[in-house]
Amino acid sequence: MTDMNTWMNWPDHSVLSVLVVLLVAMIVLYAARVPMHGLIRAAGHALGGPMRLGARWLAAVAEAMKQRNREVLLAQGRRDTGQRVEREFERIGILVTRDLHGYPTLQRKLLEEITRVEEDFQKCGEVPPPPPDWVDAVAAVAQIKTGGGEVVQKILLEIRNSIERIHDKAIAEYRRAYQTRHGILEGFMPYWRSLDTTMKQVDTKVAHLQESATTVDAQMENYKKIVAGTSEAETTLTNSSYTQFTISIIVLWIALGGAFINFKLIALPMSEMVGAGDYLTASLRTSEVAALVIILLEASMGLFLMESLRITHLFPRIANLNDRTRRRMIWISLVLLVTLAGIEAALALMRDMLIADKQALLQSLVTAPAAASGDGWISRIPTAGQMVLGFILPFALAFVAIPLESFIHSARTVCGVLAVDFVHVLGFVLRVLGSLARVASRALLHFYDLLIVLPLMVEQLVKSLRGRAPRVKARPLDATDTRA
Repeated sequence: MTDMNTWMNWPDHSVLSVLVVLLVAMIVLYAARVPMHGLIRAAGHALGGPMRLGARWLAAVAEAMKQRNREVLLAQGRRDTGQRVEREFERIGILVTRDLHGYPTLQRKLLEEITRVEEDFQKCGEVPPPPPDWVDAVAAVAQIKTGGGEVVQKILLEIRNSIERIHDKAIAEYRRAYQTRHGILEGFMPYWRSLDTTMKQVDTKVAHLQESATTVDAQMENYKKIVAGTSEAETTLTNSSYTQFTISIIVLWIALGGAFINFKLIALPMSEMVGAGDYLTASLRTSEVAALVIILLEASMGLFLMESLRITHLFPRIANLNDRTRRRMIWISLVLLVTLAGIEAALALMRDMLIADKQALLQSLVTAPAAASGDGWISRIPTAGQMVLGFILPFALAFVAIPLESFIHSARTVCGVLAVDFVHVLGFVLRVLGSLARVASRALLHFYDLLIVLPLMVEQLVKSLRGRAPRVKARPLDATDTRA
């Protein structure tokens, strides 16, 4: 209570003391009004100005990042689309070389056979030649009266028989000729059917070629849009990157689960190889590190194998090797991968044996007799399954390089878009904070004026009274004025 009374002029009159202190404080604050207003405005500009400048700088940075991301996205799209176009052209070349290389010869042969068949068909359709000249003679003989003697009858009979024989012979020759032509046509029927089948196959292959050409046209259209840098191509590539990013993450998580199972298969037998009681740290065993190293080596060998096969392109130096060195690298990576897979299969078998020995030891320590386990082929299924799993998982991990490459390429676009959005948000926050700083400085000015409202009211009253007072015009001094 003594400390509180030290600032009171009249300790017995606390209200009066407070009023005096407030009055003095108002007078002091009113006297410092102009510099305090300047200080508050300067503080508001000092805080809001850099924030607004920072917001503008971040907007420029976001625009530069967006342009850079756009260039990278279009460059990657040009490369991928160009590779697709090249593969389509290679596919078309293989199709043409394999299926249509003999088409000109086949076409020429087909035209020749069609011409021969048409000629034979035309021959088969010929009209029989007109009757010979002796027909007129026969007609003249036919006009002879049959009422003559026996000699005339006999001559006419001989003529008739001769004509019938000649007619039958001519008819037989025509029939044989037609049979020959029909036989030729009948002999061409199987070959004609074969040609028809061949033409259908050629038609199917040409249809496939047209489909491939349509695909190439579509890819070329996309390539033109990417080269032109249209917004449609940019949107399509961005959506494709998001899709690849999502799918690659899912596949990598699945591969991580397979690696975890693989780790569990070989961690226990590795403890018998490097020592179960050896620790690198307080909670990290050497056997676990060794098992993890084996899994990473398998993934590395799979990555090198995919790079050597030119399925992935994470290491351009490997893709640029000559074919002989690249084939050697393929065989070396494959042999190492198979060796590691065999080692894992052996470790999986060793794990099953260790578990069986542990169970036998626990059963031997139990007083009650243990139930006899089956010795048939059914009891060997888990062991065989573990060995097969230990041999297959390394090869499955080898294919992780494909989603890993897709993840790396798509993550560049996705992270770039997210970074641009983050910079935009940060710039917006700085702009808002700068505006808030300026608004806060104005609010502080009004609050300061509120604290000295009484002196400001007196000032306004004085100004109003001065404005109402009449103004007296000054008179010029006279020489006779004694007051001057």
